[in-house]
Amino acid sequence: MIIYQFDGSFTGLLSCIFRAFQFKEFDVQLALEHQLQDSLFAESIVVASQEQHAQRVWKGLTQKLSNEAIKRFHYTFLSEQLIAFQHLFNFAIYVFQSTFSVEKNYGHADVLGVSQWTKQVGREKHRMEAFVRFKKTQDGLFVSLVRPDFNVLPLIEKHFKARYQDQKWLIYDEKRHYGIYYDLQQTHQVELDASLLDKNIENGFSQNFTLELDEHEALYDQLWKDYFKSVNIEARNNIKLHIQYVPKRYWRYMNEKII
Repeated sequence: MIIYQFDGSFTGLLSCIFRAFQFKEFDVQLALEHQLQDSLFAESIVVASQEQHAQRVWKGLTQKLSNEAIKRFHYTFLSEQLIAFQHLFNFAIYVFQSTFSVEKNYGHADVLGVSQWTKQVGREKHRMEAFVRFKKTQDGLFVSLVRPDFNVLPLIEKHFKARYQDQKWLIYDEKRHYGIYYDLQQTHQVELDASLLDKNIENGFSQNFTLELDEHEALYDQLWKDYFKSVNIEARNNIKLHIQYVPKRYWRYMNEKII
């Protein structure tokens, strides 16, 4: 058994796959550099992220896999889970070593694992699209602070760009410390200090930027709560079923759930 330490990036993962074939090392356990635990029974190797190696592996995967399988590979990586990275590594080895298409061979543990992680990430994507709520600031910017289980901002960008084309908005991931900003023309990935919000959200340079809500925002919140209360039939409330479809961890985004 050999342990590959890598930085957790997509380039790093693909670089691990490249090295496995370069040195014929296929019995490999992946480990993140900052989470590595000493092992007396395995050799540990630090695999540097190399763009050239990663590009060669990615080109090979796109030639061997369908668009749907490439999508599953991408979704699984966005889970940010080490066990998912391991499935991707093993899956890629399996794909390259096979002379026929194996992407639908769900009897293989890693093909199945990639499929299962894709479903989990996809479910989080759809929930973020459904439950994200915006607050309007005094600057006319609509802001939403989120904390998804997985790194789904790259997946929901297209949905919100198509749905809110006529207003500037920012969806900021508090957990991962970055966001996507739409300026009425295109989206940008931005990094902000959410506690200070003193960055230029268009270019990333220092600029005074405050998150002060529009004076009418509290009224809009109350109007929505009143509407929700008026259409709610208390006698037919089914909390167990409600939580099944709207887990409590998403309630923080919903105005009607905030007292």
